[in-house]
Amino acid sequence: MDFKKTILWAVFSMSGLLLYNNWQVHEGKPSMFGGAPTGNISAPTKAPDAKVDVPAPLQAGAVPAIAQTPAISSSGIETAEKFILKNDVLSLQISANGANVVDAKLLKQFTAEKNPIDLFQYNPTHKYFARSGLITLGDLELPNHTSTFKLLETGKDGAGNPFMVLTSERSGVKLEKTFILHPGSYVVDVGHRVTQSNPNPNPLVLYTELVRDASQEQKIGPFDGAFSASTYTGPAVYTDKEKFNKLEFTAIDKNKITIPTQVAAGDPAWIAMVQHYFASAWIPGDKFVRDIYAGKIDNNLYRIGMQTPLGVVAPGTTVVEKARLFVGPQEESVLETITPGFALLKDYGYLTILAKPIFWLLENIHAYVGNWGWSIVLLTILIKLVFFPLSAASYKSMARMKEVQPRLMAMKEQYKGEPQKLNQAMMEMYRKEKINPLGGCLPVVIQIPVFIALYWVLLSSVEMRNAPWILWIHDLSVPDPYYILPIIMAASMFVQTKLNPTPPDPVQAKVMMYMPLVFSIMFFFFPAGLVLYWVVNNLLSIAQQWQINQMFGKKHAK
Repeated sequence: MDFKKTILWAVFSMSGLLLYNNWQVHEGKPSMFGGAPTGNISAPTKAPDAKVDVPAPLQAGAVPAIAQTPAISSSGIETAEKFILKNDVLSLQISANGANVVDAKLLKQFTAEKNPIDLFQYNPTHKYFARSGLITLGDLELPNHTSTFKLLETGKDGAGNPFMVLTSERSGVKLEKTFILHPGSYVVDVGHRVTQSNPNPNPLVLYTELVRDASQEQKIGPFDGAFSASTYTGPAVYTDKEKFNKLEFTAIDKNKITIPTQVAAGDPAWIAMVQHYFASAWIPGDKFVRDIYAGKIDNNLYRIGMQTPLGVVAPGTTVVEKARLFVGPQEESVLETITPGFALLKDYGYLTILAKPIFWLLENIHAYVGNWGWSIVLLTILIKLVFFPLSAASYKSMARMKEVQPRLMAMKEQYKGEPQKLNQAMMEMYRKEKINPLGGCLPVVIQIPVFIALYWVLLSSVEMRNAPWILWIHDLSVPDPYYILPIIMAASMFVQTKLNPTPPDPVQAKVMMYMPLVFSIMFFFFPAGLVLYWVVNNLLSIAQQWQINQMFGKKHAK
């Protein structure tokens, strides 16, 4: 039958899309609209100028072992003095113990209680922070994330950007950390200025780490958590060769992770901690060879880091190594501008190839209407227009099926107890009338990938958080608080069922009658934005199917 060929075509097409998507994710090219441009690091500082020698990289075998990176020291961070650095979107707390970033508030992202999201935290119940420092061969102690740092300077640079400089010295090596914020940016420029005064210098290595426990993200709304099982929380790494890889906490526990051991000079690479809607990442400079590592450092405490060999810094000289620290929401338009592959932090699941264009279209519609709810409505209309010819053919097939329904019932009575003859008679009638009995299924089958892709768009897009539509819908990313949209959707599905021909099989007929109830219960827990899409789609389908039924009814009357 032609229908079988159609189903096979749909199945093979979907398989091809999924395979292509997996390849895209592996290759770090999720966007169909071009790659991500590389961002530039700009880290001005008011610290006095000094001669900067770029040292030669460490020789093979001279890189300190990863295990030598100091473990966490929880005794000093909580009691140490904290310094505040903030711009209009980000407020950081930097601890005098290690000059670690131990608290980061996102000033334009809010909880249900209207408090700023506290992404970085260091307290007895939750630990998530960024740290960096120096290590070397042997037992020589250098300034690291356990050292005591003093505030050297703070204020605004010549461009009006808030900055802070903290310094610590150990074993004749001084480390100055400079943190700089820019207006409207979640990217922190972090400069590591190393001055050598030890007459017997050793090779130095700079490390940058993100440390986090395995707990899920903090609850940010009354319904938050209904979908958190579907989102990833944990470390991730990107390299130019291996592309984007997630490192599950459970895989780290079992020592079953595979990450690049070394990144060549000049190749982009970064490390991250990802959670629903938000992420943090270290993006070191790429002029040196770098080593990536991850591991468990304490009970329910994990780290992912990158080591950058600075080589042997000669006595009396200084070297500056710049990095960037991102702490913020996964806003796609922002992520794409920061560094190659950074947009991969926003996880669309297996249907990225569909979800990316859908979000692109949704975002462009929103640029004109200014409301995400109405943007979803307009997006649904556009998708319906794309599928209009296919849907029209399907509804015509269902209208024809409704026309021959009395004949089918008569056949059922005629061949009662003879299922084989009944099936042959029905097939013969379908052939003569040129009716595809399953023709109404195709639009549903085709729309399922679009539905799933839109689900991931609404699930993953921080832009939907706290985005209102009308009246009682104040947040499209959480379920309808009064279940009005799911009830409307159930009613629309019931109307659709009535417009469709009744299946000759009583069991199938009962299943079709109960389907609206089953779907409405399921949609009670879906984000309001997704239910809104389905409601609008159903209403448009009802209007289209009713019109076609009327046309066939008039034709039959003649």
